[in-house]
Amino acid sequence: MRRIALLAAALVALTTEPVPARASDIEVREAALRAVEDGLVLDADFAFELTPRLSEVVSNGVPLYFVVEFELGRPRWYWFDERTASARLQLRLSYHALSRQYRLSTGLLQQSFASLDDALNVLKRVRGWLVVDRTVAFADVDYDAAVRLRLDTNQLPKPFQLSALTSRELQIESPWKRFALRSPRQLPAPVEAREPHKGPAR
Repeated sequence: MRRIALLAAALVALTTEPVPARASDIEVREAALRAVEDGLVLDADFAFELTPRLSEVVSNGVPLYFVVEFELGRPRWYWFDERTASARLQLRLSYHALSRQYRLSTGLLQQSFASLDDALNVLKRVRGWLVVDRTVAFADVDYDAAVRLRLDTNQLPKPFQLSALTSRELQIESPWKRFALRSPRQLPAPVEAREPHKGPAR
């Protein structure tokens, strides 16, 4: 009976003690939307460090694919929440052995860096990412926005994918960072739609 009581006490301690955050977790420090002529763009800052294993993997020539995910919607009490817009940005971090430089690329854009830290400093800052096109129709209500950053382990080579299922050293992601967007119904008109400038009458 004494052993059972001690085991029960240990289980209670395990379930009530707060679980510390993993060193490999990503923190979304800041996230904000702003209106531009094309719609809404996202600025976001992330904080994290690669695990020693991931640093080794990329330095040995295996590219790492990071994904920034964005969602915008509005809650509805009578039905499922409405998803107004969503977007996905892929960032490829790699090492080029011949030039001894790290590369960060998205789409057709590519930057080179002398060190891994320099490349990560840029990866952690998203600026001016168009997430909502101006053609999207908004109601005159508040919306809920959410953003997160994660390593896409599905893009790793097969042996690493299997290891990632059980090893935290190959996993890194943030929880969803949620914030409110206040009544975004009125967006700036595009340049071609604005009233042309009229000079002084002759």
